[in-house]
Amino acid sequence: MHSPHDPYVRVRGAREHNLRDVDVDIPRDALVVFTGVSGSGKSSLAFGTIYAEAQRRYFESVAPYARRLIHQVGAPRVGEISGLPPAVSLEQRRSAPSSRSSVGTVTTLSNSLRMLFSRAGTYPAGAGHLDSDAFSPNTAAGACPECHGLGRVHGTSEELLVPDPSLSIRDGAIAAWPGAWQGKNLRDVLDALGYDVDRPWRELPQQDRDWILFTDEQPVVTVHPVRDAGRIQRPYQGTYMSARRYVLHTFADTKSQSLRTKAERFLSSAPCPACGGSRLRPEALAVTFAGRTIAELAALPLAELSEVLAAGTAGETARVLTDDLRARIAVVTELGLGYLGLDRTTPTLSNGELQRLRLATQLRSGLFGVVYVLDEPSAGLHPADAEALLVVLDRLKASGNSVFVVEHHLDVVRRADWLVDVGPAAGEHGGLVLHSGPPAALAEVAQSATRRFLFDRQPPPVRAVREPSGWLKLGPLTRHNLHALEAELPLGVLTAVTGVSGSGKSTLAGGITDELPGVQRLVTVDQKPIGRTPRSNLATYTGLFDVVRKLFTAEEESKARGYRAGRFSFNVAGGRCETCQGEGFVSVELLFLPSTYAPCPDCHGARYNPQTLQVTHRGLNIAEVLDLTVEAAADFFASTPAAARSLRALLEVGLGYLRLGQPATELSGGEAQRIKLASELQRSSTRRGHTLYVLDEPTTGLHPADTEVLMRQLHGLVDAGNSVVVVEHDMAVVAGADWVLDLGPGGGDEGGRIVAAGPPREVARSAESRTAPYLAREFAGGSV
Repeated sequence: MHSPHDPYVRVRGAREHNLRDVDVDIPRDALVVFTGVSGSGKSSLAFGTIYAEAQRRYFESVAPYARRLIHQVGAPRVGEISGLPPAVSLEQRRSAPSSRSSVGTVTTLSNSLRMLFSRAGTYPAGAGHLDSDAFSPNTAAGACPECHGLGRVHGTSEELLVPDPSLSIRDGAIAAWPGAWQGKNLRDVLDALGYDVDRPWRELPQQDRDWILFTDEQPVVTVHPVRDAGRIQRPYQGTYMSARRYVLHTFADTKSQSLRTKAERFLSSAPCPACGGSRLRPEALAVTFAGRTIAELAALPLAELSEVLAAGTAGETARVLTDDLRARIAVVTELGLGYLGLDRTTPTLSNGELQRLRLATQLRSGLFGVVYVLDEPSAGLHPADAEALLVVLDRLKASGNSVFVVEHHLDVVRRADWLVDVGPAAGEHGGLVLHSGPPAALAEVAQSATRRFLFDRQPPPVRAVREPSGWLKLGPLTRHNLHALEAELPLGVLTAVTGVSGSGKSTLAGGITDELPGVQRLVTVDQKPIGRTPRSNLATYTGLFDVVRKLFTAEEESKARGYRAGRFSFNVAGGRCETCQGEGFVSVELLFLPSTYAPCPDCHGARYNPQTLQVTHRGLNIAEVLDLTVEAAADFFASTPAAARSLRALLEVGLGYLRLGQPATELSGGEAQRIKLASELQRSSTRRGHTLYVLDEPTTGLHPADTEVLMRQLHGLVDAGNSVVVVEHDMAVVAGADWVLDLGPGGGDEGGRIVAAGPPREVARSAESRTAPYLAREFAGGSV
């Protein structure tokens, strides 16, 4: 029996995901870093086992009735864990972007500022006192009634809706209308209403043009369609919708990103005329503090806001509230985010900025005696920003907490008090703890993939930098902190875009579009999920599932039974198990407890009915094929060219450990990005012509060993005559590029311009660049 003051978290028999009955002791009150190649099992140990068990124990202490209201994970597959304190998790997941979520709401600094205006603001003579809610654009009490608290109004014009007035309505003059049947229907309705749809648009009376484009009326008429050859079309009741109404309705309500993007092309956005873009009611804007409205203070960079608050203090209430606000702002500025304003919306923040804002909130919470479990806090951080992060991790530890970090950044790994290295490889070749102890002792562990990068760093080999085959002119770009920025990107080479967090790298990369002269084909490979439900998986996304289903359909047993390809899909009725509708599991309702999931009692997780599973291909049924890893499937399908090509591309990007049927919801952002890259590699082998690939931080979530694999693929794409642009913080990747474009010098208003451009060894000598010293260190072999 361990004493209640046992200084270790002791894990026994962990079997979550690919962990192989792991026993490990991890010290408390220390900075513990979990390392290992992607898919080795480190997140399964830190999050899937240790954090999940801490969360489960907390839920057990909550009243059963209240437990129903909380989303909770199931019990992890582990024998026993002792010495485990309460845990707080800070994962890399991005919440759904919302224009109402801002720096102020994420850090809760907005609440304090609203309280300051409510209790200590200067009100106009005779004005009634306002609650803090009245100073929020996200409440009915505070939001401007004209723009509903969004600050901008969307409108449109005849010029936007009808770009070519020489066309008639039948020929498509109203470009904003949908295509196919829906557009034809609207034209037929107008014809039935008596409007001339065959005259050039510019010849129609202005009164008619205004009604067609802008009316709010929705008349219903009987439409007699023109009969097509061989098709009988009966009259029907058609409803008219003006072009403006259609565009606004699509923009506001559609779930399709492509339809929303198309609708946006026909809209103009302008600051709300009623509130001037401040998002608030006039009553709230009439209240001031230090001579400024709450909207004016929220727009200031946090560092400047702190100075204004210090100067504007009058009275005890104001002093108490401003002291608290300034103390909380100080934590955010310490993390290098003093350039952000409270009204900056979260969709415009980088992952690194968002992660650090959440960290700042935790620092101010004053908790002690807890385990913080962090998922790659250095992701999206420039090496200069990673130094500020290390200070924060040390402060969390100094406050009496344990800090468990899943991390690949070698500077963070070197700072650890204790290292848990999981491996040796990924998937079924991983799941073992190779080392648990001080970092220096890892040097003796020959099996570790991390050891080489931590102790045996060599300067990168000198290689000939490729010569550009041409240049791509960008800009002038004006968005976020870029102001009329112009840049030139070399074609036919590998370009790295660098700079501190918030310097404008992703904004610059977003300015590369397929409309630019010189871009024949553009492929953007991001880290968005490849699917949002368990029904989407690796095999369905890559097109491999279509090949597999055809193979099963071609079997003699299938032909004899009359089975078609749909029989072997778990998404449609026929071949799937109807008890679980092809999910493989069923939801079990428990009184006073949240629903839990159990394997389907009929198919036991196979997802298909028994008749479908009787058909086999080379000895395996469809469920067994989906359970193969990419590595095993490559051998199994070696003689099937269509399948072998997909599998080879997945192996080349280091994803051999994933199962073919692995649900999209179980994949990390880095894995999703590499699956997309593999799909592109597979296509590029059959394509001719130049493609420009743009990747935003492709090494996020990658161990240095996996980064080497990825770089081989990117260099292969360039050698095949393509261009690759990567937004990157990993200096090993930047050192291996042909050209570097460094933005900065700082973040926010201090960034947004090109500080240095040229081959990596040239940029490493730049005096103004904050990237240069770290790049120079990489060329020196990683020694500080």
